[in-house]
Amino acid sequence: MRMLKMGLAMLLTMLLTACASLGPQTTALEQAQYDYSAAIRWGDFEGAWQMVEPEYRNKHPLTEVELERFKHIQISAYNDLASQASEDKAIREIQIGIINKHNMTERGMRYTELWRYDTEGKRWWISNGLPDFWQGE
Repeated sequence: MRMLKMGLAMLLTMLLTACASLGPQTTALEQAQYDYSAAIRWGDFEGAWQMVEPEYRNKHPLTEVELERFKHIQISAYNDLASQASEDKAIREIQIGIINKHNMTERGMRYTELWRYDTEGKRWWISNGLPDFWQGE
């Protein structure tokens, strides 16, 4: 029994060490991705837009027409298919379910999120904008 307790204590110590080595940037990335996906899932596209890198927002401002288009869809699914991260960049593949509110049809699309860590601001930004739910239409 004593050996089991010692083994368990060693295992917990190793797990805590592994978690600590992931660092605050990984935790911040996970939180940023969670917040972003929650905003998209709940239809808060203006909130999601605020998580897009400021430089991208300045180069590609959302128009009133684009903002109005978001009111015509509802997100039915937002699934993380794969992700990969380094200290300052991350990529996440997403499968999104989209419902057209006017004709109640549902379709799916894949989207690749590109994330960048801002060392000065100590936060993660999505660097490729919001998903194009209309895929160029």
